[in-house]
Amino acid sequence: MSSGWLASALCLLLISGDGRRGPPPPPRITRVLVKKSARTMDLYGGDMLIQTYSVAVGGGGAGPKLRDGDLVTPTGHYKVIKHLPSHLRIFMRIDYPNAEDRARFARLKASGELPKEAAIGGDIGIHGAPPDQNPFVKATYLSHGCVVVENSEIDVIARMVADGTQVDIVD
Repeated sequence: MSSGWLASALCLLLISGDGRRGPPPPPRITRVLVKKSARTMDLYGGDMLIQTYSVAVGGGGAGPKLRDGDLVTPTGHYKVIKHLPSHLRIFMRIDYPNAEDRARFARLKASGELPKEAAIGGDIGIHGAPPDQNPFVKATYLSHGCVVVENSEIDVIARMVADGTQVDIVD
């Protein structure tokens, strides 16, 4: 063996740290930014953009979610509160409705803009493809208000995005 090969192997061992094999751990994501009109989701580690995914969003259009059943993906500042197994592969629940959403809902009900029997809704998250959508086509799929990605993508995203991670959703 040549000394060049030995030097290269030593450099690789030093660069890789403790010499364990296998893929590096996924980067820790500190912020998720969903842009509804662009149908994208950006994952950030600090100020660095780590990955961008195309997504499907709610069919209710722009603006904040006003009530249960409006099919709108909410806009605002949220957090991932729980990763759950689901028929949607993995369901990363966000904390909609938060205090701002509840205050808006109360104002709209008090003003009569929403019916008295209206409910605020909930059960919003980031998840995999619905099983009845085969093939799943993000470009045309309209969710009931959630952010939807391919099953293979939610597997990766769920490993990188921990409970407590900030999720900002904008139009």
